[in-house]
Amino acid sequence: MVYLDILEANIRQSVSAKLTFLENKAQLDVFNNAVTAIVKCYLNNGRMYIAGNGGSAADAQHLAAEFVSRLAKDRDPLPAESLTVDSSVLTAIGNDYGYEKIFSRQIAGKMSRNDIFLGITTSGNSENIIEALDQCKKMKIPTVVLSGYDAGLAQKKANYCIRVTGERTSTIQEFHILLAHTICECVEKEIFNF
Repeated sequence: MVYLDILEANIRQSVSAKLTFLENKAQLDVFNNAVTAIVKCYLNNGRMYIAGNGGSAADAQHLAAEFVSRLAKDRDPLPAESLTVDSSVLTAIGNDYGYEKIFSRQIAGKMSRNDIFLGITTSGNSENIIEALDQCKKMKIPTVVLSGYDAGLAQKKANYCIRVTGERTSTIQEFHILLAHTICECVEKEIFNF
């Protein structure tokens, strides 16, 4: 029975975090504006580039797959790329310039003003995400961040910082997947008239 107690506590914490978020009008507006910026990117023939560390790196890959393949309905692919997948690029940049540069260097080499960057960081203080946001600002590339807690430096640097509620990293990461799927669903609906 102890395992069921843990499961129940986790579900209640997850539900509570999501309901609290729904009551935060300011964050709902940020979400809406972030989706609008992503739609605008695609309507201008741009691409979305996504990055995160650890579990958030896996989430970046997951979200890129949803955009390129599909979420739920057949449609044309939407260009999206995770900056976490090329081990040669990551290790070369990490070795030559430092781990904090692994995303910003790729942004400098791949992105243009028509594109959009989406960073995922539970703390809002991941150095390589902060460097990525700074690089995007230099290049006038719009930025979206999925974060948690107090959103750290990311909240000050991103154009749109969606700060989810939840006290545990696992709850925040779970919420990020819900937001990522919802972003994809909204973009699909807008572009393909589902």
